[in-house]
Amino acid sequence: MAGGTKRLPRAVREQQMLDAAVNVFARNGFHETSMDSIAAEAQISKPMLYLYYGSKEELFAACIHREGVRFVEAMAPAGDPNLSPRDQLRTALFSFLNFVDKNRDSWLVLYRQAIGQQAFAGQVRSSRERLIQLVEKLLESSTKNPDPGTDFSIMSVALIGAGEAVADRIAGGDVAVEAAADLLESLAWRGLRGPRPS
Repeated sequence: MAGGTKRLPRAVREQQMLDAAVNVFARNGFHETSMDSIAAEAQISKPMLYLYYGSKEELFAACIHREGVRFVEAMAPAGDPNLSPRDQLRTALFSFLNFVDKNRDSWLVLYRQAIGQQAFAGQVRSSRERLIQLVEKLLESSTKNPDPGTDFSIMSVALIGAGEAVADRIAGGDVAVEAAADLLESLAWRGLRGPRPS
């Protein structure tokens, strides 16, 4: 049996397994990851891993669920009713990008690995839709006198798409969080101002 065999509470052991699984899935991808490699990373036996999670698919689903909950929790400060809508949007952008920066493996598993797996893509799309709706409401409530026909929904989709692309750069260590948040915030308000009159 691998090292680390002392008795741990079940909840602690589960988190240890999920931590290891997220690291290995992020490093190797879903298809190239084996339960053996996750058990080795967690320093437990493969039978123990199967006792907790009956298959690689079940373990991957548990990773997506946990990382998704952590992501939503990281976004919670944006819901502070004491902030103006514009500050809420700024906080949402910063919270999103900061989560990616501090949890790069989570980002890879949640948004890059899971979306490519048919069985799990729906979970990712669902959480993405919730994020799009949140940003849409913040854009709409913080824009004074919008042009008639302003489509806040498509603007939200565009902003989230840009945010995901920037998040990939953050996960790669290429962009600082503050600079990325400034850029996305600027893009949002510049787009809402519309073209300058000629």
